[in-house]
Amino acid sequence: MPDEILINNFQQLYDLIRQARSRSIVFANREHLNLFWQVGAYIDAKLAGGNWGDKVVDQFSEWLLQKDPTIKNFDRRNIYRMREFYLAYAALGFENEKNALSLVGSAKPQIENVDNEQDAIVVSAKPQFPNIPDWLSKIPWTHHIHILSAAKEPEERMFYILLTAQEKYTVQELKRQLKTSLYERQKLSSKNIFSLNHPQSDKISQIFRDRYVFEFLDLQEPINEHDLKRGLIAKLKKFLLELGRDFIFMGEEYRLIVGIKDFNIDLLFYHRDLQCLVAFELKTVAFEPEQLGKLNFYLEALDRDVKKPHEHPSIGILLCKTKNNTEVEYALSRNISPALVAEYQTKLIDKGILKKLLSEWSENIEDNNE
Repeated sequence: MPDEILINNFQQLYDLIRQARSRSIVFANREHLNLFWQVGAYIDAKLAGGNWGDKVVDQFSEWLLQKDPTIKNFDRRNIYRMREFYLAYAALGFENEKNALSLVGSAKPQIENVDNEQDAIVVSAKPQFPNIPDWLSKIPWTHHIHILSAAKEPEERMFYILLTAQEKYTVQELKRQLKTSLYERQKLSSKNIFSLNHPQSDKISQIFRDRYVFEFLDLQEPINEHDLKRGLIAKLKKFLLELGRDFIFMGEEYRLIVGIKDFNIDLLFYHRDLQCLVAFELKTVAFEPEQLGKLNFYLEALDRDVKKPHEHPSIGILLCKTKNNTEVEYALSRNISPALVAEYQTKLIDKGILKKLLSEWSENIEDNNE
């Protein structure tokens, strides 16, 4: 049996759990996460201070089960998850916050100071427990577990937390974004998407990507443009998940009449935040500069004949099999219309390759600054 000091420690944790469970259901998720955060802080203080060892955590779990069998999820594994949860975000720096926000583009989270005046958890008759930062309580515990497991860097974890809260991802949707290395792709896009002549240009790199993944398509190479378009329409829900939830589908082969001729845009969307039409032209070959000509023509027709007076200029996305960034930069440098060039892949991209590309980009920046 645990000694009296441990029993007192266990009782404090039990009171903490019981009080949290009795609070209003309106704040259930925040209180649920705040409880795990506080337990994680308490456990870490004990283990880090040398007061407890691993066996004591096991003893607490067993003691709690005997004292109140209705309390679930406090086995050894989950208790250590709570400690990992606390340690992952307790000392998160401003730079991580700033970088993650620049990728997500959501409202600034309020990251409270989780430490007390002595920068330590005071364990006394009435212990002081740090409260969870507000932005961490925006998503459920199950989502946090997947993010902690799949994402290792603080900025990467914050990115997925903020994006999950913003896009309201289900667990399966979040797992898909983790699996497709969305963080690395979004970060690369922020470097590779060139400046756009558009009233909302500051949001472009947060909304669009220069590399899309359509792993949900069941198509055999070589793919023709018709099959690619039909495949994306058939899996529209998954396509919209890859694009982002502010995209509204308006139609395929969207008809435009210019003079006496009919023209058709492959896929047309509307973006609620940007308040503009977004035209996708699909190419199953590598990017060629002349492909921009037709896209610019479509954008002009949309702005003259389809765009409403209160809406912003239309944006065009040329979606190619592959692209060379230097060629894209040359082609877009004198392009007046707000157009982007992106590439797509029908298989998952190796996370290591994306990290290597990011590393090479950072090294090039450093070399150019020397």
